Amino acid sequence: MRKLPGIALALFWAATGAFAGPARVVSMNLCTDQLAMLLAAPGQLASVSYIARDKRASAMADTAMAYPVNHGQAEEIYLIKPDLVIAGAYSTRATTDMLQRLGVRVEVFQPANSLQDVRNRIREMGEVLQRQQAAADLLSEFDRQLTDLRPRPPGPQPRAALYAANSYTSGPKTLAGQILASAGLGNIAAELGYERSGKLPLEVLAMAQPDLLVTTSPYPRASRSEENLAHPVVRQLIAQSASGQMRDADWVCGTPHVLRAIEKLAQERRHLLEKETLQ
Repeated sequence: MRKLPGIALALFWAATGAFAGPARVVSMNLCTDQLAMLLAAPGQLASVSYIARDKRASAMADTAMAYPVNHGQAEEIYLIKPDLVIAGAYSTRATTDMLQRLGVRVEVFQPANSLQDVRNRIREMGEVLQRQQAAADLLSEFDRQLTDLRPRPPGPQPRAALYAANSYTSGPKTLAGQILASAGLGNIAAELGYERSGKLPLEVLAMAQPDLLVTTSPYPRASRSEENLAHPVVRQLIAQSASGQMRDADWVCGTPHVLRAIEKLAQERRHLLEKETLQ
């Protein structure tokens, strides 16, 4: 069959019944953007959010350049004539409510707070797009790569601290915390009683003396929320210990791209263990 571009292919499916899933899908959330781009059939995804093209936030910014973008406004999305809109739990409620009142089907995805949630979101996206086999294949590859990245045997766990803007840290019951654990690293937040996210006082961080300090990437423009990352104590900790920097795009959404974050941290762990051996 001759390959048909975009809308033409969607119309062909609708006319022939060759594809049972929604033919014109709009995503208005960064995380659903990426899952949809990974799983949608050719021509099925009509638009993604404008943030999908932001390389600071999106792990698939280059891929998103091939799609028209939307800004999460009900009027612009309705004019695209979607038969399915995919949103996140924190997407603009006024937009999703209005679209539903206009008779547009809206599916809302919850954020991923664990690696199991990543698996669940892959399955859910496969269901709403009617791309179950593609989702099963992606999930199988995700699990295979995750198994390969986890250290075998587990071995020593260098102590790491997640330290982001506004002094936030993440405990073991968060996606970031599970990324850390999958790389074979201990989490000082767990030692200090943090199960989920919370503010970690600078004094407590300094007393904990982590082997690895993992910080976020600062945005180009100055922000008071990131002043803690430039504090002299933080700089001293960076100088005294190994230091890694999160690529925000790999961590922010519960997609298979979290594997890149795990891989980078696993490399940091190996470097720490090699350094200890040499000493």
